[in-house]
Amino acid sequence: MASKQPVPAGSPAVVGVIPTSSAIKDSPAVERALSRSKLYLLVSWSLLYPEDDEFLDYVQCGEFVDDGRAALEALDQALDGIGGERAKLKLVLLRNQLDQIEKVVASECVNWKLGDLQAEHRRVFSNVITLDCPPYETLFGNDHVFAQSQVMGDIAGFYRAFGVELSKDIHERLDHLSVEFEFMHFLAYKESYSRCHDGADKTQIVLDAQKNFVKNHIGRWVPLFCRMLVRKASSGFYKHVADLMAEWMDFETAFLGVVPQPYSESDYRPATFNSPEGQTYECGAQDQGNELSVLLNEVGADSFLDKTDQGKDKEREGPVGTA
Repeated sequence: MASKQPVPAGSPAVVGVIPTSSAIKDSPAVERALSRSKLYLLVSWSLLYPEDDEFLDYVQCGEFVDDGRAALEALDQALDGIGGERAKLKLVLLRNQLDQIEKVVASECVNWKLGDLQAEHRRVFSNVITLDCPPYETLFGNDHVFAQSQVMGDIAGFYRAFGVELSKDIHERLDHLSVEFEFMHFLAYKESYSRCHDGADKTQIVLDAQKNFVKNHIGRWVPLFCRMLVRKASSGFYKHVADLMAEWMDFETAFLGVVPQPYSESDYRPATFNSPEGQTYECGAQDQGNELSVLLNEVGADSFLDKTDQGKDKEREGPVGTA
């Protein structure tokens, strides 16, 4: 992502422009937004395949945990009762998860080389899309390929409305969990900027976008994905990242005051791509493993985006390119 505010460079998944302010206003609301932005980016970066030593160095030197703790402490001090007792409790559990990550790093990861972290990532996520815990939203709750294109189009509409796009350096889809979390990092950071510079109306646009994206996207599929990731990893760094992520999503739904309808185990149907009732659909992707390598143009999402995202962009119209 272009912002790279919470962590060193090297985690770009989404490109945008975030100007910094030399005098950020000292207010609880700004502090909450900055702290949430940092936590989203920490989790986002941890899920990407490690191409070089940068993330491993960040974890091994202790800064990953330290930055997470600092963000939680600042968030706790500025929380001001938002989210009630549930949000307060989740902050305690999030600290506990960072303690667990610190222990794993000290006991297992301290002597790792880049190849060890890459091997662990492949073990958990595979070098193709694993059916055990695929980090792609459109594999959850969509029983036919047209529904996938609609969800992908809605995600793309959010990104377009705020002037961000996938970096050419990251070979991932729009619906990859790391990309979606980094978009939330962007929105939370944009909120902090907007509170300092843009006024209440534009700030509300950013707040509404965060609530809608959590309610209709990550708040629906990430809880189930975390449970699947815990089972697949069973132990180690990514198991505890999954636990951290699950607690964070629970905090966010309480903090934002939204009630997503989370997917259950029965909603995960990656091998079932039924056409809508009364329609037929065929493509060569059936021979490529449950259509897991279907791209936007193969499912008709390109034409779908062209026709529908204009309306979605108007619904989410916001200050593009100012943060």
